[in-house]
Amino acid sequence: MFTKRRHFLRQIITLSSYTTGLIFSKVSLGNWLASDFSKQAIDATLKQQFGDQILLTTPKIKLKLPRVAENGSVVPITITSSIDNIDTVYIFAEKNPVPFIAKFSIAPELETFIGARFKMKETCDVIVVVHADGQYYQTRQRVKVTLGGCGG
Repeated sequence: MFTKRRHFLRQIITLSSYTTGLIFSKVSLGNWLASDFSKQAIDATLKQQFGDQILLTTPKIKLKLPRVAENGSVVPITITSSIDNIDTVYIFAEKNPVPFIAKFSIAPELETFIGARFKMKETCDVIVVVHADGQYYQTRQRVKVTLGGCGG
């Protein structure tokens, strides 16, 4: 009987942890994603993400982006920075239907080096914002797209 009770308790705990995980991931995480990655203008997106925070322009964020992207479906980006204690990196494409491309959370003690690929609808500025020591820093680079990647 003791073995049956342990087996029963193990199954109940396992089942409840799976159920809790499913409810959390589908409801609360889904709502967060829907509000952040919504179709809106770049100004509204930046206001939603950073509120009234001042985004300081800095040359300490280095972007490796093509000046001309022959195909907007695959635009490579590499981000490095010499700013200390960076904990979050954001990527935006100014004229995309959904300007918010990605958000990376990293440990502040790590060196910042991020590589990614994303889609661009048309020629526009790619904006990278980093958060370090309670301050937001940004840099921009214009990318010319010859063949749109977001349905264009």
